[in-house]
Amino acid sequence: MAFSLITDPFFYAVAIPAVLLLGISKSGFGAGFGSLAVPIMALAVTVPQAAAILMPVLLLMDILGMAAFRKDFDMKLVKFLVPCGLVGTVIGALLFRALDARTVAGIVGIFTLLFLAQRLVFPPRPDSPPPPRWLGGMLAVTSGFTSFVAHAGGPPLNAYVIPLRLRPVLFTATMAFFFFVINLSKWIPYAWLGLLDVRNMATSLVLLPLAPVGVLVGVRLARTISQVLFYRLLYSGMLLTGCKLVWDGFH
Repeated sequence: MAFSLITDPFFYAVAIPAVLLLGISKSGFGAGFGSLAVPIMALAVTVPQAAAILMPVLLLMDILGMAAFRKDFDMKLVKFLVPCGLVGTVIGALLFRALDARTVAGIVGIFTLLFLAQRLVFPPRPDSPPPPRWLGGMLAVTSGFTSFVAHAGGPPLNAYVIPLRLRPVLFTATMAFFFFVINLSKWIPYAWLGLLDVRNMATSLVLLPLAPVGVLVGVRLARTISQVLFYRLLYSGMLLTGCKLVWDGFH
């Protein structure tokens, strides 16, 4: 079989910044921006193809993130969230052929903007209780589902984890561990759906060297940034993500 890959210059013009943005996001710095990667790449290829191309890149980023934050995550929170997230990936795999990925992206965008509006109109008090666990379970399932369909699992999970007010490094490490497991679980279903073809994987290998660059930049920033600035950037990323996903979903 001949070695083939995408050669369109416009594809790389959008894919390179998308991968760098994803790498910085995977390290926790500007975590809301990661969900923009697939919509940005979808300017040049279809959403399912963009998601497939990013699979090896995500795996490397997850491994690097796990190595950097292996001692910092909240194990109790991870044990609660991961099984729910895996249920979401199963639902995503079963419904993938019947779903329009852009519509799903639009719904995720609306949810993200509603969450931000709620935080703005009703800002949490320092003594406010954490969200109920049942809500966390539902949002983790939603995160696994949207992660499978469009690698947009961050916004739903953020809606539960952000109100917990974790330290930046603890937040970053916990999210890294969660998405490491979720993204690893997507490989067999993606292969079953025929998305991991030679062309997509060859293109992914070209983009792979960019993965550690974005992660390294983000890790260094996440360990030095103040908690206030960290969450401001997180909200900014979620705002841009929500607007972009809504635009892509309904235009």
